[in-house]
Amino acid sequence: MNGAMIQTDAQLAELLPKLQSVDRIAVDTEADSLHCYFEKLCLIQISVPGHDYLVDPLTNLGLAPLAEVLEPKEIVLQGADFDLRLLRRSFGFVATRIFDTVIAARLLGIRSFSLAALVEKFFGVTLVKGSQKANWARRPLPHHMAEYAMNDTRYLLPLAEKLEAGLREHGRLEWFWQSCTRALEQASVQRSRDDEEAWRISGSGKLSGRASAILRELWNWRDKEAQAVDKPAFHVLQNHLLIQAAEQFAAGNVPDYRHFSPRRRQGFREAAERASQLPESEWPVRPKRRGTRPTREMERAAEELRRRRDAVADAHGLEPSLIAPRGTLDAVVADERQTETLLVPWQRDLLKL
Repeated sequence: MNGAMIQTDAQLAELLPKLQSVDRIAVDTEADSLHCYFEKLCLIQISVPGHDYLVDPLTNLGLAPLAEVLEPKEIVLQGADFDLRLLRRSFGFVATRIFDTVIAARLLGIRSFSLAALVEKFFGVTLVKGSQKANWARRPLPHHMAEYAMNDTRYLLPLAEKLEAGLREHGRLEWFWQSCTRALEQASVQRSRDDEEAWRISGSGKLSGRASAILRELWNWRDKEAQAVDKPAFHVLQNHLLIQAAEQFAAGNVPDYRHFSPRRRQGFREAAERASQLPESEWPVRPKRRGTRPTREMERAAEELRRRRDAVADAHGLEPSLIAPRGTLDAVVADERQTETLLVPWQRDLLKL
């Protein structure tokens, strides 16, 4: 079964005891968000010592037993947030312990922390680059894509061992576990789209009030069209063309997208007409700047905290942003009560907060 695609409940049942026998399991995922509207889990890569597996969730596998086996294990991931969110949304898996190799590498002062860079550094192996636009929903999965996918977890367990040894040597293992716990907490927070603001795409800020109203309506029309055919919104109309159309409609012109079907062309124009008829009182208003404008005293305090952070980062060979991004420092200066929420203990200790 090693390296084979697991596509039946019987094959999955055969795999589960192999996972139950170990404490640390490497996991990665492949999703399709470039070819469909609703992000789709297309592949789960799993590695245990000496064995690599590909689990195919597109065959209507019952994945609940897999989630149950993985739940108490330490899950090794390369950049945990996306995978943890996708696994939770797709079949309800919630990790209880993680080992994020990106966090570990950064805590060792490693600046090139992509998987390819880390595998090259620690094992002298050059991984074949894969296409970022590959369609992971393809079946049968081409051999080169399966090989690329397996490489995503094949090296994670020995990599975790080397990184853990380095963290222990530098006395930063506790820092690491604190950061992994925080990453796990953040991944569990549900993100939701603000439908009142989602239409404010890049370039929308330059539009007039009427054109903004038209853009908002066109964006909502495009979103419904994309959902109906399960295609990414840019397949219907790209953002820059959406803004261009809003400007043209606002100027009294009717853009003609000839690649649209007659039905789609009619719906597009009707959306623009609905927005054009709105009274000015219903046009979008520019969003107010969030938060309060910092005082000079706050700016001085933030600058002093940045200097302290940079000095500490330099002394420990770390990237300053790993200790605290600039936005976090500004937030802490604005409201000290956020310190414990935004920074884990090792970060607060280094900054003397």
